Amino acid sequence: MRIWIDVTNSPHAVIFRPLITRLQKAGHEVSVTSREYAQTTGLLDRFGIDHQVIGAHGGASRAAKARAMASRSRELVLFARQNAFDLAVSHGSTDQPLAARASGTPQVTMFDYEHAAAMHHLNGRLATRVLVPAYIPEHALEKYGIRSPKLVRYPGLKEEYYLADHQYEAGVVDELGLDPHQVIAVLRPPPEVTLYHRGASTEIFGATLDRLLEMENVQTVVLPRTDEQREALRERPAIVPETPVDGPSLVVTSDLVVSAGGTMNREAVALGVPAYTSFAGKLGAVDAGLISEGRLRQLDRPEDVVIEKRAQGVSPPLRDPEFLIDLILAVARRRD
Repeated sequence: MRIWIDVTNSPHAVIFRPLITRLQKAGHEVSVTSREYAQTTGLLDRFGIDHQVIGAHGGASRAAKARAMASRSRELVLFARQNAFDLAVSHGSTDQPLAARASGTPQVTMFDYEHAAAMHHLNGRLATRVLVPAYIPEHALEKYGIRSPKLVRYPGLKEEYYLADHQYEAGVVDELGLDPHQVIAVLRPPPEVTLYHRGASTEIFGATLDRLLEMENVQTVVLPRTDEQREALRERPAIVPETPVDGPSLVVTSDLVVSAGGTMNREAVALGVPAYTSFAGKLGAVDAGLISEGRLRQLDRPEDVVIEKRAQGVSPPLRDPEFLIDLILAVARRRD
């Protein structure tokens, strides 16, 4: 089959990297489009994934987002019609579902946060299949027009599938000049240009960052999402990578992770690394489930973070990526 994958955010490069490899080994032809945003294109380049850059993130305002989406969607429609794909796949892309529908291409949308209403009202209706973790109940998605059989809920976390094949980079510690005998804290700032994040996430994250930077025995690695965040960190004693870093390779060597987003925290959970969420928006079912299971910790105060070297033991069991791939490919196979 000819499969089109749209990568629009930094975590998506990590999510799809092992799936692309498996699809290509199975004989499928995979084409990747990308969007200029955060470290998205840099990570694809680092991983050696061929991709065509189409469009960029629109910025913080709703009007700018709408203009960027409209422009990119038009370009993707042309791209899809020129290539006659058998299947399109994305994780939270706001552009691919529309382009796929316009070109008559079956499309699989994946996501794991159910409260991004504007995105799901559109994507949920345009997609051929929607894949979400089973943590999210079906009734939570009915208001978006997403229900069975279009909706398929899979067990566990997407991170437990793609990390099973991840190629860890042992040199990330040396690359960042880290001492493995000292505490390594990895922090990911709030995605401030994302509409469902508000000031509280930034405040608790900033206070936690301040506390960690004041501790002599802690090496604090911060992975900024935007140039503005990188500039704000320039005068701080944080370790800020100059080039895109493979997140899971850094997480697996760390002693704790603090993030206001979702993917890096869930990677830490999957790898058995203590993870704290400073997300102050409406809590999603996945994070709520992980918190109730004691696998993810809600960060309410900087003092909540436990600063210590963790025991390097065996990571929790991961899941077979072929299961997720079969759910994706089934959409195109039904048309044969």
